[in-house]
Amino acid sequence: MTSSQRSPEKVQNGLTRSDRPRKPLFRPQQPAGYTLLLLLIAVFIMGLGLLVAVPVLETQLRREKEEELIFRGRQYQEAIRLYQQKKPGTYPASLEELVKEKCLRKIYPDPMSENGRWHLLLLPSAAEAGRGSVRAGETRAADKLLVVPEENLKKIRNPQIVGVVSSSRQKSIKVYQEEEYYNKWLFYYGQTEGKKPQLIYQTGD
Repeated sequence: MTSSQRSPEKVQNGLTRSDRPRKPLFRPQQPAGYTLLLLLIAVFIMGLGLLVAVPVLETQLRREKEEELIFRGRQYQEAIRLYQQKKPGTYPASLEELVKEKCLRKIYPDPMSENGRWHLLLLPSAAEAGRGSVRAGETRAADKLLVVPEENLKKIRNPQIVGVVSSSRQKSIKVYQEEEYYNKWLFYYGQTEGKKPQLIYQTGD
């Protein structure tokens, strides 16, 4: 009897059919949606974290801008004091004049407003002050101050700038000198703690 007759099973790659490993009759199935579910949970957790982190970040940024507002406002306040020392009895007619006279290093924009424009605090005229006369450099006029948008300064005759205030009407996080709106945070020469001047807002074009 030949070898082929003794071993009827065909040889493939040196192994007979009986020598080759057999496929298991049962294979456990992997959950098809398990990976997707884990991914969705991860995305949800990340989104939830962002919902918490974004307001915290925005609050922190606003606090930093508030501190910058105080710093810049006081820079103008100090610059006008230096201007008074150089030119006693007079006040600058523009913010640029403070830089020109080397009382201020540069023009600082309002950090709380979109356009960076301040509202300027001016000594009011005699009629606006409600008394007989207001002389240039008269500190008694600080009990009343005229509030003028920076872009309207050219419409004021002989302006006497004593300070600045933010043009933003937004409510603040920090309470500054008992005020919680940025357009009430005053920075002016001759300012007395605990004493607030009457503000006269410019009307008309």
